[in-house]
Amino acid sequence: MLTAFARAFKTPDLRKKLLFTLGIIVLYRLGAHVPVPGVNYKNVQTCVDQAQTGGLFGLVNLFSGGALLQITIFALGIMPYITASIILQLLTVVIPRLEALKKEGQSGTAKITQYTRYLTVALAVLQGTGLVATARNGAIFQGCPVAGQIVPDKSIFVTITMVITMTAGTAAVMWLGELVTDRGIGNGMSILMFISIAAGFPGALWAIKKQGDLANGWIEFGVVILVGFAMVGLVVFVEQAQRRIPVQYAKRMIGRKSYGGTSTYIPLKVNQAGVIPVIFASSLLYIPMLIVQFSGGGASSGWGTWIQANFVDGKPIYIATYFLLIVFFAFFYVAISFNPEEVADNMKKYGGFIPGIRAGRPTAEYLSYVLNRITWPGSLYLGLIALVPTMALAGFGANADFPFGGTSILIIVGVGLETVKQIESQLQQRNYEGFLR
Repeated sequence: MLTAFARAFKTPDLRKKLLFTLGIIVLYRLGAHVPVPGVNYKNVQTCVDQAQTGGLFGLVNLFSGGALLQITIFALGIMPYITASIILQLLTVVIPRLEALKKEGQSGTAKITQYTRYLTVALAVLQGTGLVATARNGAIFQGCPVAGQIVPDKSIFVTITMVITMTAGTAAVMWLGELVTDRGIGNGMSILMFISIAAGFPGALWAIKKQGDLANGWIEFGVVILVGFAMVGLVVFVEQAQRRIPVQYAKRMIGRKSYGGTSTYIPLKVNQAGVIPVIFASSLLYIPMLIVQFSGGGASSGWGTWIQANFVDGKPIYIATYFLLIVFFAFFYVAISFNPEEVADNMKKYGGFIPGIRAGRPTAEYLSYVLNRITWPGSLYLGLIALVPTMALAGFGANADFPFGGTSILIIVGVGLETVKQIESQLQQRNYEGFLR
């Protein structure tokens, strides 16, 4: 792998793409440390050191590389773009116009991308407004004595300035990601997400070491490292696993030439839904706590007390609900993202068939049957991986956003594998050996 990196830097155009991507990454990380105007940076640092923030704020903070809790210009990070992309993908199944655009090819995809940008800016305004309001009343840091003085000036002008700055920061992050996609090594948004999560590795690992008791924390540190490597190996194994459905194309004679007669396969991944079910479940599970926080008397009522006592990390009801929601959203997302009828129709149109299965409806039913069978282990795997920080690493002082568990490790491994494939394909185009020999 190191030899392949050396050869990549020896290739002029590939070296230019790699250096451009590294420059964008540096610029992105610098922006994650520039405070928003109107914020008392000293009080923010005091609250960051003292308070614990989880739930949806912890999830957004994970995707922003810690910029959310620092309340910087890139505080919202890439989360509005992720949400907008998921919403557009769901609406494509519901709205016929979007479905028609998706089938138009490159022009339709460009139009959907434009809609995603508009929706990203709108969501950034909403999320920025919510973040500023939460920071003003001190709800973003629970238990911090100076949380109410994070935004000293609570005038309308300062509030609007903060919202506009965060929205502009989100638009800049989206632009940087597209630059990496067009002029860098590709997968710009995914790489920025990867960098945001990886930025929390050193701090999280050092916190485990400082909180440990055995050999000044080094034993806990080593155990967590070993558990992390084991989880990375498990995630790589499952993410690469796929069920290959063989497809045979009929041989056709046109004039004196024969066409077709080739064999290929349909790759159905065990984890077809990726990390999206975990994001859906985390966001949905935080809604009850959000209602309690922003309701006037909810916290003192019976239902508010019950939610605060049971819908927190580590509680059995929270764990069971989280696991069931991940399994449900895994099946839900696979159902809307993979259409067996459409695949069967396309195969029939081009003369393809699955050996032993008739074309048309029997093929669609067979694909649906296989997809349901492999989605079960994929959904259970997602649920177990997402619950590892809560159940196994809690004893070492880790929380739900620890880098070696849950959403973070799924994204890091997935993006890492995809980036390696991108560089490897460009190396192979130049007759060089890839990463995997």
